[in-house]
Amino acid sequence: MAHAHAHPHEHHGHSHGHGHSHGHSHAPADFGRAFAVGIVLNTGFVVLEAGAGLIYGSMALIADAGHNLSDVLALALAWGASIAARRPASGRYTYGYKSSTILAALANALLLAVAIGALGFETLHRIMNPSQPEGYAMMAVAGIGIAINALTAMLFLKGQDDLNIRGAYLHMAADAAVSLGVVIAGLAIVLTGIAWIDPLVSLVILGVIGWGTWGLARDSFAMGLLAAPARIDLGEVKQHLAGMEGVTAVHDLHVWPMSTTEVALTAHLVMPGRPAPDSFLRDVAASLEHRFGVHHATIQVESGEEPCGQPCGSAC
Repeated sequence: MAHAHAHPHEHHGHSHGHGHSHGHSHAPADFGRAFAVGIVLNTGFVVLEAGAGLIYGSMALIADAGHNLSDVLALALAWGASIAARRPASGRYTYGYKSSTILAALANALLLAVAIGALGFETLHRIMNPSQPEGYAMMAVAGIGIAINALTAMLFLKGQDDLNIRGAYLHMAADAAVSLGVVIAGLAIVLTGIAWIDPLVSLVILGVIGWGTWGLARDSFAMGLLAAPARIDLGEVKQHLAGMEGVTAVHDLHVWPMSTTEVALTAHLVMPGRPAPDSFLRDVAASLEHRFGVHHATIQVESGEEPCGQPCGSAC
């Protein structure tokens, strides 16, 4: 029986009854500067926008400020998780702290849900007790928000393969769009003088936030349950392994996310009458990385000659 544990790009083999292939893991890209800039800019804007909303009586500005505050916390969580994910394995944490990025994505979704509830309550209160906001102030402050959020989003544009980074990007891009909505609302109030436009836009903002939160929560929850990434077709993976030379069957196939950037796989390959050299195991791991983006592959090779007539791991 042979085993291969492979990491991408580097493979070192040795033989003592088992074949192993080891390499260095793919650490998340370093977005430290992007996180720092984004947090500083958005914290300053939260203070400005919330103050303007209170002074000029705009619930749309207050709702957007609340969303931006949750984004500041989200950026801080994502930054902390990305730092933790780069720490080496130690003690009981044999995979290191890579999964902290998944926990951060889940926490961000929960933060957004809390923010939606609080802002929704305040918006309904404003609908019942309308006040006339200052349209020009709304447009000026929200215009600053468009620039800040668009700039912050651009800082994370190149990290879309990482759910943690993609979440930060989507938050900032959505914020830019929401700020544009506030500008339009301010213009409408200036032209019409209708006060309820402000809380109505606030509800639209909350709807946009809710839609993005649902997507983030769904993806991060699936990762937390170790579901195979949606981009990987398990049937195709099994067919690929079964098509390797000498393989007659594939079973006990498992694919799961180790973090928001790395994917692991384990599988048993039945190869009757043929030993599995280290070169074969390395080729399997390399093909899985190239075709499916699997960074950590553990392959167990069996002869299929079990006492009960069943492959290893099957019920006799």
